[in-house]
Amino acid sequence: MATKRSGNEPDRISCLYEITKAIHSTFDLRKALYEVLDLLSGHMEMNRGSITLLDSETKEIRITVAHGISPAAKTRGKYKLGEGITGRVIESGRPMAVPHLDEEPLFLDRTGARSQIDKSKISFFCVPIKEGQKVIGALSVDRLFKAPATMDDDLRFLTIISSLIAQKVLLLHQIEKERELLNAENLRLRQELGKKYSFSNIVGNSRKMQEVFYLITQVAKSNATVLLLGESGTGKELVANAIHYNSLRAGKPLVKVNCAAIPANLVEAELFGYEKGAFTGANRQKEGRFELANGGTIFLDEIGSLALESQGKLLRVLQERELERLGGTRTIKVNVRLVAATNKNLANAVETGTFREDLFYRLNVYPIFMPPLRDREADILLLSDYFLVKYAREYGKDIKRISTPAIDALVQYHWPGNVRELENCIERAVLLCDDQVVHGYHLPPTLQTAEQTGTQQSQSLEEAMERYEKELLIDALKTSRGNIRQASKSLHTTERIFGYKVKKYDINPRQYR
Repeated sequence: MATKRSGNEPDRISCLYEITKAIHSTFDLRKALYEVLDLLSGHMEMNRGSITLLDSETKEIRITVAHGISPAAKTRGKYKLGEGITGRVIESGRPMAVPHLDEEPLFLDRTGARSQIDKSKISFFCVPIKEGQKVIGALSVDRLFKAPATMDDDLRFLTIISSLIAQKVLLLHQIEKERELLNAENLRLRQELGKKYSFSNIVGNSRKMQEVFYLITQVAKSNATVLLLGESGTGKELVANAIHYNSLRAGKPLVKVNCAAIPANLVEAELFGYEKGAFTGANRQKEGRFELANGGTIFLDEIGSLALESQGKLLRVLQERELERLGGTRTIKVNVRLVAATNKNLANAVETGTFREDLFYRLNVYPIFMPPLRDREADILLLSDYFLVKYAREYGKDIKRISTPAIDALVQYHWPGNVRELENCIERAVLLCDDQVVHGYHLPPTLQTAEQTGTQQSQSLEEAMERYEKELLIDALKTSRGNIRQASKSLHTTERIFGYKVKKYDINPRQYR
């Protein structure tokens, strides 16, 4: 004989639809569960309901959300496994339906929410919430007693809802676990960045570098604009990192922009962002670098390369602390600290009209000059040892030291590429070195002396000059096909002097005709 369907089947389908929609409309678990109980109250004529979850560590069962139960009563709803109807359902994993609550000895009324009502007229339902085979909680509902035939249908309906709740809880637990892992990884990386870019990692004991360190420590904790000046390769970006990661904004983004690498017609879109449809190819809205750096620091490297038009727009952002995206009308407030760097003489650029004077004074709040390596002779050996250890570890080589002749070559060199050139030089030496000592012949040819390369000068100055003079005479005769008059004219001398030199060096003009 077929089972008779409940007369309110369409209403339950509607209820399931509403509950499914409510569960998946938010990532807030409590909000979703309250929505479920509210819907059950409307569709099942539920008087009171609660969703309890099991603490996997303490094994204590607590009411997470409740309907028709006061906050004070809710806090009293604590159970152990096997305790009361809720504890028994969670322990066994099997649902329970109690037609008349006054006849069930397992019902404890721990919350006290049903102490003032006639329990003989109340039916109670409790179904487990499961993740696979693991019970993680329970859904409990009570309502006025109806016909016994409806009890099984109600229990089956609540079991379906509990499975929907379980899916939501599982999903949110996974999201929360991944969020915790990401937060932990984010914290670890930020701590590593803080260590990597601390002042102690900027190598230098020379007097000029000590002055730089003092200036950095004085400005790091403030919000002042910093302008880093100096030749290419002196470590301006390293100082910008140190300023940010030792500032009050260290927990916020550090956004770096190389102004020289951005085409002039894209600078505004890159720095300030753009709206969808602002130009051909703008298929979506994009935040600019200033928005991405909001709350943190923006580092504008090679700022002297900005076009005049872009300089004006940058000045407005720095003055007003607000911007408008390209193609947009909405004003966006930004809170950023600016660190700028350049290897150009901005004061001269202002005089020649290639850099705005007002922007220059806006940037030049706290200038820090990075000394070139040739003015830091005391730091050359210190930096060399630092890079030696770094690249020996990176390439798995057991290199202990740099030889004295190699050190002399490093100190005597003028280093036009500054610290960057020194780093490249040591990396090359480490790659070429097959023993535990870096020698002079491991260094680039530009650093090696004539003695090291076996090309030292063996001629005297007079001999070298006579050899050069003879080569000039011969080249002139070759060009003029042995004509002494034309050859002497090409060297801006007289025929008499030219003839005298030809005889001196025993040159035969005829052989070049």
